[in-house]
Amino acid sequence: MKTVHTSEAPAAIGPYSQGIVLNQLFFSSGQIPLTKDGVMLEGDVKEQTHQVFQNLKAVLDEAGSSLDQVIKATVFIKDMNEFADINEVYGQYFSEHKPARSCVEVARLPKDAKVEIEVIAVVK
Repeated sequence: MKTVHTSEAPAAIGPYSQGIVLNQLFFSSGQIPLTKDGVMLEGDVKEQTHQVFQNLKAVLDEAGSSLDQVIKATVFIKDMNEFADINEVYGQYFSEHKPARSCVEVARLPKDAKVEIEVIAVVK
């Protein structure tokens, strides 16, 4: 088992890692719209979703994977009324390749984020 850490994504804000590689699979921790410097992006849900994907791309790269290798994504959103906006941005990152996905509305996310996404991917 290998712990993944990159300075190109925000550091964990608790007792967890950015991700773990086990055998040929990468399991990410949930990414929220923090910049790599740990500053919360205060933009709208589309801007926040783009930041989440920048973070995911960074940890995937460090793990030896990529968005094209994602097999499952879990999306947590604060307001299901923003589902269409999040889906629009999500579709920009998963246009050809469409991994399995779950999406749930939650009462609250860390740092009052509007969106959090975690992924499972194959390591190249």
